[in-house]
Amino acid sequence: MNMNSVTGLSATPASPITAIAAGDAHDDLVASCLAAAQGGDISAYFDLGVAYSTGSHGAPCDLVEAHKWFNLAAVAGHDEAAQCRADVADEMTAREIAEAQRRAREWLRLTVRRAA
Repeated sequence: MNMNSVTGLSATPASPITAIAAGDAHDDLVASCLAAAQGGDISAYFDLGVAYSTGSHGAPCDLVEAHKWFNLAAVAGHDEAAQCRADVADEMTAREIAEAQRRAREWLRLTVRRAA
């Protein structure tokens, strides 16, 4: 996968991870995106995918986590997430993809339970 193709994407102009990709944000932005993701923020899902796919601002480079977040964003209707998920998947084994999908299902299960 060409990491520049992922870092060049931005969810929204005001997105925290857009600032991370530009290099002018702090490590705690990943934590704030995680908090927003718990509330179902689709842009936060995408932004976390970018952070984990590039290993930026305190997030380790973790393609399983990146795939999980891009998958959640794609399922929720984010326009660019499906392509990013495919790009990340090109660098993963079938076992890693299965693990990412399991983690995405678990995230959905836990966040739906909390909301109920």
